[in-house]
Amino acid sequence: MILERLSILNYKNIEQADLTLSPKINCFLGSNGMGKTNLLDAIYYLSFCKSHNNPIDSQNIRHDADFVVIQGWYEIEGKQEEFFCSLRRRQKKQFKRNKKEYERFSDHIGLLPLVMVSPSDTELIIGGSDERRKFIDQFLSQFDKEYLYSLIRYNKALQQRNALLKTDGVIDDTLLDLWDEQLVGEGQIIYNKRKDFVDKFIPTFQRFYDFICSSNEKVQLKYESHFDTDNFADLLKQKRQRDKIIGYTTTGIHKDDLDMQMDGYSIKRVGSQGQNKTYVVALKLAQFDFLHKATETTPILLLDDIFDKLDSSRVEQIIKLVLDKDFGQIFVTDTNREHLDEILSRTNSNYHLYEVGKGEVVQKNIAS
Repeated sequence: MILERLSILNYKNIEQADLTLSPKINCFLGSNGMGKTNLLDAIYYLSFCKSHNNPIDSQNIRHDADFVVIQGWYEIEGKQEEFFCSLRRRQKKQFKRNKKEYERFSDHIGLLPLVMVSPSDTELIIGGSDERRKFIDQFLSQFDKEYLYSLIRYNKALQQRNALLKTDGVIDDTLLDLWDEQLVGEGQIIYNKRKDFVDKFIPTFQRFYDFICSSNEKVQLKYESHFDTDNFADLLKQKRQRDKIIGYTTTGIHKDDLDMQMDGYSIKRVGSQGQNKTYVVALKLAQFDFLHKATETTPILLLDDIFDKLDSSRVEQIIKLVLDKDFGQIFVTDTNREHLDEILSRTNSNYHLYEVGKGEVVQKNIAS
């Protein structure tokens, strides 16, 4: 899969950009705050129907504009496809494939597989459990529709149960039983798929970590869930009175976590800044590899300012990895021209180099 052309209008600080892209390497150079990340985020938006770093759609519209338009022309399995997104203030966003609007945004997820590596990924380590659940949910939803639809149904049932728990006066236990039944059924599917994924993913993750830092450190992901040891239906019953008092559901798949470990200890406690950065970069590159095999499609890879806080040997190994033939179209941003020059000097493939300043994108060089 290749993104051949990209058109952006009024997305964040990018007033307008129309780019014809390289099928292999696209590098964006510029100072912080100039719009490099926003450009990658527009590509991310076309894959996931939302921003990577700001879920509030209206805040992604340029401050002096009323609407956003993002268009991408892709080559997918030898066919040309157009994807269109528009946002307007106080209106529902539109998403179209080949000029036909989707009935549900969920029908689009997985059509344009993508992995983004960015500085904010350290939140997977230092942030709350919701960050790690989001990582698993987004990952699995790109290639497992059963998982995606179970997750949607679970979240809707959870929302209804929580609304019922907030009811003033007597709460109908018969209705709670109905929502509990749905939470148990969908939750079991989600749990099984998450657990299976984590077990299969760890060896790939270790392989990428070993390649980047050439150490004997053992990385691990430990999936933690109420489904591990408890009968979830019984647990919901046991917690019901407490849930009524608090006003929301305190147990379930929405409380799961992923303990990220190094040598048997939580990396949140023992990892240095460099180790944390290496850990999440390896995690995301392993995600790319896993997604590639699961979808039999080469995802797009977005690398947003990832070389900061890494020593030269680890930068060298990451560059070797992403220039491997198994990686397809790559978008790289950096404030350091040396890193980009090193990438470009190592590839015989077609590449495009752009300079980004104050939301304007100027193509500086094309080579083959």
